[in-house]
Amino acid sequence: MTQVTQQIIIFIFGLCAGSFLNVCIYRLPRAESIIMPGSHCPYCNNKIRFYDNIPLISYILLKGRCRDCNVKISFKYFFVELLTAVIFLFSFKYYGISLQFFIYNLFFVLLLIAAFVDMKYRIIPDEVSLGGIILGLALSFIFPQIQNVNSHFSGLLLSVIGALIGAAITYLTGLLGSFLFKKEAMGFGDVKLMAAVGAFLGWALALIAFFTAPFFGLIYGIFILVKKKSHLVPYGPFLSLGAVIALLFGKKILSFLVGVY
Repeated sequence: MTQVTQQIIIFIFGLCAGSFLNVCIYRLPRAESIIMPGSHCPYCNNKIRFYDNIPLISYILLKGRCRDCNVKISFKYFFVELLTAVIFLFSFKYYGISLQFFIYNLFFVLLLIAAFVDMKYRIIPDEVSLGGIILGLALSFIFPQIQNVNSHFSGLLLSVIGALIGAAITYLTGLLGSFLFKKEAMGFGDVKLMAAVGAFLGWALALIAFFTAPFFGLIYGIFILVKKKSHLVPYGPFLSLGAVIALLFGKKILSFLVGVY
């Protein structure tokens, strides 16, 4: 199988995963099953035909509207499918078909759900955060090499430490922010999300994720303040972005910091 063929397969797989993520992003905040019922229009409740459920293509052919009620479908559905496929493709180029490819794509999927749900509803579903903690701990025990060790116990221990430090620094920052600004500065969903990040990545990369997030959050916060005169900024998307940066570039950042100091 040629490299191009592999990339096409990975891209298509990513599109299908993105289509499922759209279901999760829509249903999890509503406490609905992500399995049943099948895909349907949220406006007219008509079942979506299989040929209207082809990632990207159906959206383009239907011009972003439901075939039955003609209500406009959010561009977010198209964007999530495309973004997931691009992430999977980039992950494939970065890791190849390896253990890390499958584990970190699962991690990316959780981050995507957390980011898009938080942007719209200002919440991070426990299925993502608490589920991410459990998965991070379990995978670190079963595959300790993702924590750069060989011992199963050491892998689990590093994962636990990462989860505790990720949660603790987020919680303490939230307490400090609430004290300074006299209002909630960091939701508990962010605390649990950072615990999941630490469980997957370990404490050092979790810290990089945490301290990277504010740079992007500040840019968005200024934009929202100027455009909408609002101080409300969902922080989950920026913690998620920080986690991706930490995963892909964290070791280089750590090497740079060690060299500086």
